[in-house]
Amino acid sequence: MQLLHFNDSGRLVLTDFAKRTIPPYAILSHRWWGDDLEVHYQEVLNNTYASKDGYRKIKFCAEQATQDELQYFWVDTCCFDRYNSRERSNAVNSMFRWYQNAAKCYVFLSDVSVATATDAQQQSTWEARFQASEWFTRAWTLQELIAPASVEFFSSEGQRLGDKESLLQLIHDITSIPLEALQGCPLEKFSVSDRMTWARTRKATEPEDHAYCLLGVLNVQIPLTYGEGKEKALSRLQDEVKHSDATPSIIPFSRNERFVGRQPQLAKVEAILSASNQNTRIAITGEGGTGKSQLALEIAYRIKEKDKACSVFWIDASDIDSIHQAYANIAQKLELPGWEDEEADAKQLVKLHLDGDDAKHWLFIFDNVDSLAFEDAGPLTPQSSSLIDHLPQSKFGSVIFTTTNNDVAQSLALHNIVELHEMAPDTAQEMFENHLIIPVPTNEKQETKLLLERLSYLPLAIAQAAAYINNNEIKVKDYLSLSATQNMDAFQISSNLLEDKLHDHIIPRSVMITLLISLDQIRHSHVMAADFLSLMACVDRKDILLDFLTPTWSQEREDAIGILSDYAVVTRRPAVSAVDLHRLVHLAVRRWINKHSSLDEWTGKAIRHLVEVFPDHHHGNRSKWRRLLPHAKYALSHSPVDPDNDDRMDLVWRCAMSLFEDGRHNEAEELFVQVMEIRKKKLGADHPDTLTSMANLASTYRNQGRKKKLGADHPDTLTSMNNLAFTWKGQGRDEEAIRLLEECVLSRTCVLGHFHHLTVNSTEALAGWRAEQSGIDRGVS
Repeated sequence: MQLLHFNDSGRLVLTDFAKRTIPPYAILSHRWWGDDLEVHYQEVLNNTYASKDGYRKIKFCAEQATQDELQYFWVDTCCFDRYNSRERSNAVNSMFRWYQNAAKCYVFLSDVSVATATDAQQQSTWEARFQASEWFTRAWTLQELIAPASVEFFSSEGQRLGDKESLLQLIHDITSIPLEALQGCPLEKFSVSDRMTWARTRKATEPEDHAYCLLGVLNVQIPLTYGEGKEKALSRLQDEVKHSDATPSIIPFSRNERFVGRQPQLAKVEAILSASNQNTRIAITGEGGTGKSQLALEIAYRIKEKDKACSVFWIDASDIDSIHQAYANIAQKLELPGWEDEEADAKQLVKLHLDGDDAKHWLFIFDNVDSLAFEDAGPLTPQSSSLIDHLPQSKFGSVIFTTTNNDVAQSLALHNIVELHEMAPDTAQEMFENHLIIPVPTNEKQETKLLLERLSYLPLAIAQAAAYINNNEIKVKDYLSLSATQNMDAFQISSNLLEDKLHDHIIPRSVMITLLISLDQIRHSHVMAADFLSLMACVDRKDILLDFLTPTWSQEREDAIGILSDYAVVTRRPAVSAVDLHRLVHLAVRRWINKHSSLDEWTGKAIRHLVEVFPDHHHGNRSKWRRLLPHAKYALSHSPVDPDNDDRMDLVWRCAMSLFEDGRHNEAEELFVQVMEIRKKKLGADHPDTLTSMANLASTYRNQGRKKKLGADHPDTLTSMNNLAFTWKGQGRDEEAIRLLEECVLSRTCVLGHFHHLTVNSTEALAGWRAEQSGIDRGVS
């Protein structure tokens, strides 16, 4: 848990109390004023918080805490890193406990003012405003009212109005929450249905928060899956309550009530699982868009129904960061010792536990496995690791993989491979009709059959066709006509490899047809949505921050994202203000851009947007630049090196510094070399910026423990570094000069040896400078 306080210099700072006793603290309850106005975690770390409107609430909380002799306080806008999915998930699941353990809870009612009332009028005036306050209507404030023992209410001017005890009857009248619950009676005394009714009329910005705000009230934990909708989130919540005392599992998606077909494949998987008494691996393979993940999801729920004692854990295996996060969630769910330690290897904790003699039945589902090898990019030296290294080996467990790669499937599962192809015609029709808002009339059944045939009975294409029909309220026969007009273009684009040379990058023509229809409609009816989609196609397809599209929130941005979501082109992640694109959609949009405009031009725009939002390499920005790095690397890899492109050079430099800060020295080296070469050509070998690049490159070599001759292709490199250090010393930049000369000495030692005259000269100069600096530090003239 991280708490705020003001240091001796009057600066707002965060202190992490992980593995330490948490001191008494105050906590703020309030209504958010919007992301643009609130103070966030990074702004506290970077000391840029004072200009934000939300700082007024933080200052109020601090002053009130001081009056109550509390040094520390907690505010939900800035006490955890919202860009760090592990921190965010832990915060949401722990928040009830944090409010419960607070010494004081201050409720800041921004819509209750007493400034205009006279003393005689004040009581009745603020009571009426108090009863009408929107604070009592919000979903998240329910737990903030119930959990703390001490809750005090303040007006927008900071004037105390009373506390939960003195205003007990009034609060009961407003909320209908039983007096006993408001007075601290254990919540287990109230039924689950009663507790859920307390939040029934409350409002939430995100539909899923109607369920998530009840986690602490119902004393359960579930993974956050924003985008699933209110009903599915509530269904998962109720399932978790039902099984909270039973077997721990993590299935982050609700069961697909519209799932149809795939009976032979389901039967095969269930037969393999039931017949084996040893560690079993099964791979579900097929082209993109065939519904592999949906089949795995249905299997997960069937296993839970048949074997109540079997733990089921779902893992997104599309990249190493997702695997890390999933294992961390499993360790937390299993309450394994050490799970809260950020530096602990959650993969190893889980593996050791499930391989132990006390482990019960378990099933792992690794979704989106496209590679066996991953690069662990952590704070230590990077190393290559295999997915197989992370798997528990207990005979009580089984693993299911979904993949588009047949070689990966065979390596992981040997002969236990379940292949998915297009759906059967009648099953495809059932799925199509399940997705439509308005049922297909009887006289359009034949057109429906023709359409589904043209869509190759692929689930992804069927879902997108239904989304278009729903959004435009057209008939099936009209959509069939649209598909006919796009058929030739779809063939040309889907079979044109462009820059993608691998066979598994070919887009099924049926998916291309549905996408072209939707994309052309979006391009003509909503320019901003089309522009956003073009930018998304020029970065990595997962976890695309909305800040990347436009740093400032606006209703127009929300509307544009809503359009893309309605057409099933993107998948939203509202909790982290981000979106995902399906692999085939991402590739298809790139080819669509290449047809209608310039892919290079949009890549350049994406790089400019990334430069605007990519933070510096300060450690407080680590979570944000870790999320932006995959996008920056993707954009840079598809952009030609251009010495005159300042935006590109700026982004390369930011990436290099961030990678270096994160201990990913091999990746940093590649980018530092690129910067050094370009700066040397453009600015000259002796320019300070060129020499700074050389110093950074030398530092990467030192951290890698490599003895690489920096001057092999640039004979004047080390001399230039040495000269720059002396230049800085002459300018009074002593600390910078010493650091640079240290780099030069290390490099010359590696390249030339300890006894080379240039190494000796630099070493002697460095010793003199250090002695001089030491004397200054001690106050010696």
